[in-house]
Amino acid sequence: MQIETNMAKTLVFVYAMILFFSLFLVAKEVHAQIKCETDDDCPEVSVYDPPLLPNLLPSVYKCVDNLCVPVAVKTEVNSGA
Repeated sequence: MQIETNMAKTLVFVYAMILFFSLFLVAKEVHAQIKCETDDDCPEVSVYDPPLLPNLLPSVYKCVDNLCVPVAVKTEVNSGA
């Protein structure tokens, strides 16, 4: 009876490891770059959620080599009020 319990635990562990490592085989690099022709095609500031990422400041984007890239950090955010 003890051998069957150990064998079952071992199989569950092996299945869990297979599932865990399969995530790395399925995951791929995501290229989330915005294509542009002028600076007007790029977003004004980056989108972020302050409660989740409190230490990040919004970035200003410029068109460089037909891709929007962050080039500066805004020091203050307009509250819109």
